[in-house]
Amino acid sequence: MLTKRIIPCLDIMSGRTVKGVNFIDVKDAGNPVDLAIQYVDQGADELVFLDITATLDKHVLLTGLIKQVARHLTIPFTVGGGINSVQDVSGLLNAGADKVSVNTSAVNDPSLIENLAGHFGNQCIVLAMDVKLEKDEWYVYTCGGRKKTRRRAIDWAREAVERGAGEILLTSMNHDGTKNGFAIEITRQISELVNVPVIASGGAGSMEHFAEVFTDGKADAALAASVFHYREIRIPSLKKYLKDNFINVRL
Repeated sequence: MLTKRIIPCLDIMSGRTVKGVNFIDVKDAGNPVDLAIQYVDQGADELVFLDITATLDKHVLLTGLIKQVARHLTIPFTVGGGINSVQDVSGLLNAGADKVSVNTSAVNDPSLIENLAGHFGNQCIVLAMDVKLEKDEWYVYTCGGRKKTRRRAIDWAREAVERGAGEILLTSMNHDGTKNGFAIEITRQISELVNVPVIASGGAGSMEHFAEVFTDGKADAALAASVFHYREIRIPSLKKYLKDNFINVRL
């Protein structure tokens, strides 16, 4: 049985780690390099680094900061934000990233997924999906959650994997930052639909929430930010809890 992964997320704005609620009310959460070092020491399985204003502001990817973070990592490192081309991905991989996540650019031009997967391999390409429940249907949003699309989450997940996405990072905008638990139903639906790993994101507030998304939600990994940044949950304690509840994790 494959182990379930615990993944801290660093949302980056102007070189600092930030965290909001429902994609708004963003507050400072610390130095990304310091946090990355802490998470390696705590036993995180991977790290995700998202430049959350890159698409909106169209500024240059923060390769310098990525290099600083990567220098301290011994775990896989996924980077996203403003990625539009093979050249962007090459620069990130050269800076120390192991995988890249694409969101807005892939929705705007789905052939980008095929292009990137063809150059770098499916395992390198993570589709980040920001989704929101509206009138009993989950829709995909872009531009850091600011722009609604007509794409249904289920349809886009299926298409993206067919085009070559090797993993899905699924973030519920309804649950983001609330600490009321993950979006179990849509996570399960997409996990059962696709044949690639699904990372659940948005809503982690307790150890029980992680257990629920792994069992009922059938997620392969769970991502969280503020509960780790503010030390409300420590990763070693979380992994012990999951292990004690018969969920396979790497200790």
